[in-house]
Amino acid sequence: QVQLVESGGGLVQPGGSLRLSCAASGSILRVDDMAWYRQAPGKERELVATITNGGSTNYVDSVKGRFTISRDNAKNTVHLQMNSLKPEDTAVYYCNANIVRATLRQFNYWGQGTQVTVSP
Repeated sequence: QVQLVESGGGLVQPGGSLRLSCAASGSILRVDDMAWYRQAPGKERELVATITNGGSTNYVDSVKGRFTISRDNAKNTVHLQMNSLKPEDTAVYYCNANIVRATLRQFNYWGQGTQVTVSP
């Protein structure tokens, strides 16, 4: 069994910062690409940032220069540092990972989501 557990969401004022974390645990041989998605009320889930196990990153245009994705391969964790937050960043943020298990098969996993609310 594999689990992704997120932490770090909350309420913050515009211009503030939050750091999200996601830890993968269970029967894991290797964690490949990891990503953060978000879903605002009434909107489709949106890809926010991705990171390969080599450290290459990509961001949606709306967060470039404000958000930073990073990972610790030894701990199977991924982080999202969010600075200069705006009300439009309000959403449930989900961690996603491609994980190779002991059977050498790769599966895609989602975390349970963590709420980020940006409001005065």
